[in-house]
Amino acid sequence: MNLSPAYEKWRAETLAEGEARGEARGEARARLFLARNMLQEGIDLATIAKVTGISTAEIEKL
Repeated sequence: MNLSPAYEKWRAETLAEGEARGEARGEARARLFLARNMLQEGIDLATIAKVTGISTAEIEKL
């Protein structure tokens, strides 16, 4: 089946966008997981924020 070049371009862009969103979500979950583990180990908030890139306010909510 021959698909139009415009459709092929749209499809490739859409798939790439979906992959990027998925990667971003995975990275965010990994940083939260790391922050929780660091909190359990008694590491101070400033260090956790520096390592994970999560604000101290967000870390305090964990």
